[in-house]
Amino acid sequence: MYRYDTYDQAIVDARVEEFRDQARRRLSGALTEDQFKPLRLKNGLYLQLHAYMLRIAIPYGTFDSCQMRMLARIARKYDRGYGHFTTRQNIQYNWIKLEEAADILADLATVEMHAIQTSGESIRNISADQYAGAIADEVADPRPWAELLRQATTFHPEFSYLPRKFKFAVTGSDTDRAAIRLHDIGLKLVRDDAGELGFAVYIGGGMGRTPFVAPLIRPFLPADHLFSYCEAALRVWNRWARRDNIHKQRIKILVHDLGAEEFTRQVEEEWQAILKNGSDVPRAELERIAEYFAPPPFETGLSEEIDRSDPDFAVWVDQQVMPHKAPGYAIANISLKPVGGIPGDISAEQMELVADLAEAYSFDEIRSTHAQNLVLPHVRKQDLYAIWQRLRDAGLAEPNLDLVTDIIACPGLDYCSLANARSIPVAQKIATRFADQGRQKELGELKIKISGCINACGHHHAGHIGILGVDRKGTENYQLLLGGSGAEDASLAKITGPGFDEDGVVAAVETVTNVYLDQRTEGERFVDTYRRIGMQPFKEAIYG
Repeated sequence: MYRYDTYDQAIVDARVEEFRDQARRRLSGALTEDQFKPLRLKNGLYLQLHAYMLRIAIPYGTFDSCQMRMLARIARKYDRGYGHFTTRQNIQYNWIKLEEAADILADLATVEMHAIQTSGESIRNISADQYAGAIADEVADPRPWAELLRQATTFHPEFSYLPRKFKFAVTGSDTDRAAIRLHDIGLKLVRDDAGELGFAVYIGGGMGRTPFVAPLIRPFLPADHLFSYCEAALRVWNRWARRDNIHKQRIKILVHDLGAEEFTRQVEEEWQAILKNGSDVPRAELERIAEYFAPPPFETGLSEEIDRSDPDFAVWVDQQVMPHKAPGYAIANISLKPVGGIPGDISAEQMELVADLAEAYSFDEIRSTHAQNLVLPHVRKQDLYAIWQRLRDAGLAEPNLDLVTDIIACPGLDYCSLANARSIPVAQKIATRFADQGRQKELGELKIKISGCINACGHHHAGHIGILGVDRKGTENYQLLLGGSGAEDASLAKITGPGFDEDGVVAAVETVTNVYLDQRTEGERFVDTYRRIGMQPFKEAIYG
């Protein structure tokens, strides 16, 4: 993983001291809240319902045991003993005191972490496939390119005050685990017929009030031109974005209004102008960065066998373990979705356990996922049983990856000042309703995603089953959506009809799963059956 050089550390340390002074002035009254707001947002500090919330960046979801232990320390010292992993692969804390915020940032800086650009009208944390560098099906590890983009765009003067927040996602695989088509810019590493490495470029995706699946803007961009092409796209957006209307400021609106063809024409024209000035990927810098992502020293001659004599362990292996590109190794997924728990939450003690496991068994590497789980990316198959035992004892061994209880949910009205309804209790009730492992396996891959407001932090538009909480005359009301996907078959879910109360939407989820079981054919996932039979059978079952 990438390590700071002296420039990186100096930049982060300087930002900490700048923010310390800003927070001091706010606490003294020298700055009003309106004056302080853009300053704190640039440092990942939100003012929520009950306290400040601090969002910490985990670039492309990769971090190590030392950093995880610091996150545990922060949870214990400055919060209430836990943190919350988000759909951006970040972690956030919900009970922060303003007078301690700069101390937290200073502590983070000692382990090469920060909260820069995790909020505000800037390029947010760049996300990536959580299996990057480990999975066999990728063209190349996308993380060096994500790191290059991160360095090039952090504090970039042209992109420091964008019309709206901006999100990148990168993957190196045809299997999209990063939801690239639901980002402002989604990048997929590909090779052309000559074997040259490049990117398929998708621009104009996103969720929120007006969701769009990003169109393919360029099927093949030579990899050496990545930054110049992204710069061109950002310039076109910066030029034409509707800064007068907050609901129309995202690049997805511009792509839709211009049309993909005209938007592409303008980007290509701008790109050619940039190329004349020689702005492009610095090859020496890319090579320097790529060295940090070299494969770890895998052992050879390891056994491929896994002892499945313990039936509970066998269930976990079947659901949570993915194949690795190195013989004798596996990718172990850690669920942060215990039945009845809060999706994405993790205690300080659990963080420390994961840090211990990463250090002992996974070349000191951890990944966070956009589905609010964790990954040990490089573990020997012969160590899986020991890992599982320790995860089980810590409440982290739920075998539910991509099943009905592996629910994505935003914090909702329990914490967020923007929310209209609670998300957490709905997720807990659904998980409890479907807790039986046999039932979960019978339903198969079924992705439920819940948002407490139209901003869609829970990605409800991309759920096979999506739930959106809205306010209806002072009462929490939940709309049910069907047919979304954030994967390579990206699609947007559609609303079934009138909404429900909290218990009603849980019952409606059970109803639609029963329709699926009645209607599915061999090998069909829920979303496949929905696409084949359409909305009507589900609506009839729900509403009569």
